[in-house]
Amino acid sequence: MKKSLVLLAGVVMFGLSCNKSTSNEDESFQDEEITATKRSCSSDDVLQQQLIEDPTLGTRMNAIEEFTRRIIESPDQNRLVNGVIEIPVVFNVLYKTTAQNVSQAQLQSQIDVLNEDFAATNADYNLTSTYNSVKSGNIAVRFVLDAVVRKQTNTTSWSTNNAMKKSAKGIAPTSPTTKLNIWVCNMGGGILGYAQFPGGSSATDGVVLDDNATGRTGTAAAPFNKGRTATHEVGHWMNLRHIWGDATCGTDQVGDTPTHNTANYGCPASGHKSTCSGTPVEMTMNYMDYTDDACMYMFSLGQETRMLAVFAAGGPRNSFAQ
Repeated sequence: MKKSLVLLAGVVMFGLSCNKSTSNEDESFQDEEITATKRSCSSDDVLQQQLIEDPTLGTRMNAIEEFTRRIIESPDQNRLVNGVIEIPVVFNVLYKTTAQNVSQAQLQSQIDVLNEDFAATNADYNLTSTYNSVKSGNIAVRFVLDAVVRKQTNTTSWSTNNAMKKSAKGIAPTSPTTKLNIWVCNMGGGILGYAQFPGGSSATDGVVLDDNATGRTGTAAAPFNKGRTATHEVGHWMNLRHIWGDATCGTDQVGDTPTHNTANYGCPASGHKSTCSGTPVEMTMNYMDYTDDACMYMFSLGQETRMLAVFAAGGPRNSFAQ
């Protein structure tokens, strides 16, 4: 299937050569709200900018990749400290309109989706037959709603410059080394969300979700109304890459996922094949592709191992396993 581990030196070089500009940290999108019609995750874009801003981040992420490789190659070391990792979730809700102040029920529905998807108890889990042999089962993490912090703002919509994570206009994270912070706000530019990969600053650690792509009730809007944006972004937070590796026929550093040409959108026809080496059937139903919520419903066993490695002793998120 694939893939040899490649450390992040190439990613760092790409980040250093990328000229993409970002807004000043206190600026936000002020245009009319754009309704997303296809998935757009800015986690890799944010990473590239962070690599430019922090020259030491690439070194830390290289070390995390090397650590992950050792854990994957030595399964006896890959033990969870308490058997099941319970992850407290703090929702930071930023709103300008009443509708954007999403309800407790909507936030709880997002917790429910995360627990179903990571435990493989989601109702659509058995829809695939192509990848039954590598389909992940019950991943030993559970999400618990710990707190909801709300703040009314004058900001029309937010960009990916992390301004929502700073107290000046947004909400600073709560105990980010032991709690998963999820900011829910009106994202601009049709962006559904983004996450910070392990190794970044704790001051900006966590996940950001558009309020129309949070949970499966309330303001959640089709085709992103089944809570899978959070599943995708939490996958990044646990060190998963996009399944196409953010490059044509790229690598996601996982051995049991097929090589994809690029992102898939909507609901691709069954048996969609890659034109990359070996022309494998693409795993379009994987949470780390860009398909609609109704058409993504599995992680692979290799992705499960990679995610759990971050919680192992010496791993970048081991503080959550204490």
